[in-house]
Amino acid sequence: MSGAPRASRTAVLVCQGRAAAHALIAPGRFADPTALALLRPDEREAVQWVRDGVPPRAWRQRVDYETVRAAAVLMAPRTIAIDDAIRAHPSPQVVILGGGLDGRAWRMPELAGVAVFEVDQPATQQDKRERAAGLSGTPPRYVPVDFGRDRLAATLADHGHRADLATTWVWEGVVPYLTRAAVAATVADVAACSAPGSRLVVNFQSPATSTALGRVVARLLTASTGRSSVWANEPWRSTWTSGAMTALLTRHGWTVTRDEDLLDTARALALPVRRGTSLRHSRVLVADRL
Repeated sequence: MSGAPRASRTAVLVCQGRAAAHALIAPGRFADPTALALLRPDEREAVQWVRDGVPPRAWRQRVDYETVRAAAVLMAPRTIAIDDAIRAHPSPQVVILGGGLDGRAWRMPELAGVAVFEVDQPATQQDKRERAAGLSGTPPRYVPVDFGRDRLAATLADHGHRADLATTWVWEGVVPYLTRAAVAATVADVAACSAPGSRLVVNFQSPATSTALGRVVARLLTASTGRSSVWANEPWRSTWTSGAMTALLTRHGWTVTRDEDLLDTARALALPVRRGTSLRHSRVLVADRL
């Protein structure tokens, strides 16, 4: 992509998925009342179609419907797994790496009184600030960082993060968009400012030909509507096996305490799963610094 970075379209799709799943998929276990409020009116249309369960007849709208429906199926178990890991390990600080349109600072009562930092590229953060203006409650501290260029530890410290206090790190939906070198550098930076008692919750994609083909098909479907695909503009740059991710974290002083794919999470929640390919290859790993 040429020119200055733009606000992430993937962040919008993820938010649409949470809004569509809100209190509908895994009711009683999943709810995100902030998601719809963070979307613009035109972005809410497909969300409502999915919530109503009525696919539009027009081709362009049908592609939007299917895209958001698939995002909802993924986002419910992913969010539940990560939220549970946060609740199970209270910390005085939470850092969300690649905050996008995340609503945790507002919607999780467990974070009241906790210093919440959101790290993301400046364009996405500016878009987030505008969208979140109507939300009530304490917003996160926005920390502008380009993961491929900026030093995370130093920038966080400049915004009030304390390396001598335990931190819960949430790294959701970001790893695939980074090179392996950038992932390794970020892990090193996170370790450098993680006191004993810290926790890292990381979501990543395991290698799978079927998933790669699925993204190609999704790009073609979007192209058939005359629009550019979010997956073309924001491509994946790395996938990781559980063994490779565990080895990387272990080298930097982390102990992996949980590692599961989202298909297992969905089944444990008794969610109906029609096609589990995307869920099977999306993983949530929890690691602690003892």
